[in-house]
Parts: sequence; structure tokens; C-alpha cells
Amino acid sequence: MSHVMMARALFGITLGYHIAYATISVGAPMLIVVAEILHLKTGQEIYRLFAKRVTMVLVLLVGVGLVTGTTVAVMLSVLWPGFMKTVGQVINLPFQIEVFAFMLESLFLAIYIYGGQRLSARTRIISAGLVSVGSGLSALLITDVNAFMNTPVGFQWVNGRVTDAHPWQAMLSPAMPTELAHVLVSAYMTVGFVFAAIAAKGLLKRGITKVERDYHNKVLRLTIIFGGVMAVATAVIGDASGKFLAHFQPEKLAAAEGLFQTTHHAPLVIGGVVNAATGKVVGGIAIPGLLSFLATGSLSGQVTGLDAFPRTTWPPLFVHSLFDVMVSIGSFSIAVAGVYVLYLWRQRSMPRWLLWTIVTTGILSMGGIEDGWVIAEIARQPWMIYGYLHVSQAVTASGGISWMFGGFLSLYTVLLAGTIWALRVYFRKHPLPTDGMSCSTETSPVKKRGVSA
Repeated sequence: MSHVMMARALFGITLGYHIAYATISVGAPMLIVVAEILHLKTGQEIYRLFAKRVTMVLVLLVGVGLVTGTTVAVMLSVLWPGFMKTVGQVINLPFQIEVFAFMLESLFLAIYIYGGQRLSARTRIISAGLVSVGSGLSALLITDVNAFMNTPVGFQWVNGRVTDAHPWQAMLSPAMPTELAHVLVSAYMTVGFVFAAIAAKGLLKRGITKVERDYHNKVLRLTIIFGGVMAVATAVIGDASGKFLAHFQPEKLAAAEGLFQTTHHAPLVIGGVVNAATGKVVGGIAIPGLLSFLATGSLSGQVTGLDAFPRTTWPPLFVHSLFDVMVSIGSFSIAVAGVYVLYLWRQRSMPRWLLWTIVTTGILSMGGIEDGWVIAEIARQPWMIYGYLHVSQAVTASGGISWMFGGFLSLYTVLLAGTIWALRVYFRKHPLPTDGMSCSTETSPVKKRGVSA
């Protein structure tokens, strides 16, 4: 493996681990807010209990996410000094502002946890809401740097050097609106389906009590509807992202869709394997004109193909398969949520096959968000900063990446194993009926104002 490929692989694994923790850390606070609102409206303690249990997951993953996030920052400096030099001159503001977003998240997470039952219902909602705002801002600010990498603005590039930098303009790059919205909503979708999978798995257990069944049914209803709505929103934003790519990064769209020739009435090819030698997608299903419609809004619109660019700047062509996987996961998730709602509307009990499908969807949704980030980064190759800085120009000249690879891979494995162990220990010691409050579906008085001792 070459020096550049080793650096890419190490950073990719580092980022992949962090994304898993960060996704839950961004999405879980919003789920807590929804649960707290439902508790306020209905008075049912199940929603309060669910919020508490999600909070315990959040606390652990925020802690581990600090470690993985710090590692990402270190890796950027160690592996990609050429990139960090440019970023430091042009778009360092998001990194600085993100510190305050994290402080907001941490402060109100502490208030929410340690205030507990002493806080009124509305105060808990406000606290959880500010946690969600803080975590969302953290994600958006870091993603803003990635948006800059895709559509760099706010500076002049003279003889390989940055001049006339405008940091605020750099933060408002063309990719920012769609990329930030896509990241945030897809995180909500993923968290919804992950917790729906946990609830479905609980319902699949033999011999569960009525209390446990009531809890899991309520949680499943909340989470899968939440995840389904966010999945639809993700698809809508994804459509906007496709139109953005057609205008600003046409070779990325062409590689993802397997389009070699610039053409009108461009077909959307579903599935298949890209054959670079023949310039075709083998085994795919082509829908005439649909890619033109999705990219331009017209069935006869022109879509730029890979033939418009030097072959040396083509992204790896396997991104077409990765893109198909991502779209399939999103479509499957929407379909599963729709089937669940149909059974709910008809007031029928959920069959075991559907519950197992929901469990599978939770796993797939996390894989889908990882796949999406892989596509976003791989399809920008060979550029680190699109149109300005190649990956090979940004990588460190220092050796020793191979031993770093083994060391950090061991660290991530230990962190993952430790996270799973800690979650299992907590929930084994805090089973549903004895988790500090009743699981009853009966309504209880809700303290709406003031703080009790």
C-alpha cells in the first residue's frame, strides 16, 4: 500500500469510528426532546423513562466521542499538514465557534441530568432542546469545513498559495445549505431507526412482562415514525443535493450515476457494475430521462458526463455501487416505516417478521450514514480541496504511518468493545421495571411550572 493510500485508510477508519458516535450524539438529544414533549402532553411515564434511558446512552457516547473527535483533529494535523495549512488561513472559524457549541451542549446536558425530577417538565424540555441545539451546531460547524472542501470560496489561489482570504465568505460556500441539512436530518433518521431496532428486539424476546411490552410498543411507535419522517426528509434533501452536484461537482454526480457521456435525456441507472473499458454500466436497469429530470428538472435536460473531464480527475468508479447501496437503504427504511404505520392504522399486532425487519433496518441505517460519508469523500478524489489541492499534495512526508495504523486501530477496537460493555452493564443493572420510575401507561401528574426540591 502506498504512503498516500495508507494515510487515507488510517484517516478513513478514524473518521468512520467517530461518525458512528457523533451520529448518535447529534440525533439522540432531539429524540429526548420529543419524548419529553410527549410526556408533558400525555402524562405517561413511559416517555419520561425512555428519555432517561436515551440520556444514559448519550452521556456515554458523548464521552467516547470526545476521544474519537480529538483523534480526528490530531490525525488532520499529523497526516494532512498541507490541508491544515490552507484551512488555517481560510476557514478556521468553524473550529473556533464549535468550542462554544460544545460548551452549550455540555452545560445543558449537565443541567438536564443533575436537575432530573427536580426540574419542571418545561424546564427539562428547554434543557434538552438546548443540548440538541449545541450538538447540532457542533455537527453543522464541522460539516461546514467539509462543504468548503467541496466548493471552496473566500480566497484567491496564487502560485499554490492562499491570498486575500475571507473567512466568513468561506463559511458560506455553495455546498453549505444542502450538505448541512443532509447531515443533520440523516442523523435524526439514523437515531430513530436504531432505537426502533432496540425496541423491536425487546418485543421479540420470549416471556416479557406486560410492562415491558407496553414500553417497547410505545417506544417503537415513537421512534419508527420519527425515523420514517426523517427518512422522507433525507430523500427530499438528497434530491436537492443531486441538483447541486449537477451544477457544482458534475464529475461526482457522473461517477455516482455511472454516466460516461454528456447527454440529454440522461437515464437513471439502478444497480449494475461500472465497466470503465466500455464506458457502460453492466447489468443495471436504465430509466430513460430520469437522471436528467433529477439533475435539471427537465426530462430533456443535459447532464455532464465523465467525458467532459480529464481521466486523471475522475473519481473512483465504484462509487456508483456505493451510491446504489445508500439509496437502497434509504428507500428500504421508508418502506419499512410505511408498512409499520399501515399495520398500526389497521390496529393489527405486529408480526415477528416485521419486527425482525425493523431490527435489520436499524443496523442498515447506521451502515447507510457511513456509506454516505464514504461516497462524499471518495467521490471528491483526487482532490482534497476541490479544484485547488490534490490529496497527494496535502499528505505528510513523514514516515511511520504503518505503526500508527496498527496502534490507532487497536485503540478504536478497545473503545468500541468498552462502549458495548458499558452499555450492557448499565442496562443489565437497570432493567425496565426498576429503572427509577414506573413504566405504567397510566397518566400521572406532570409538574409544568417551578422547580421542586
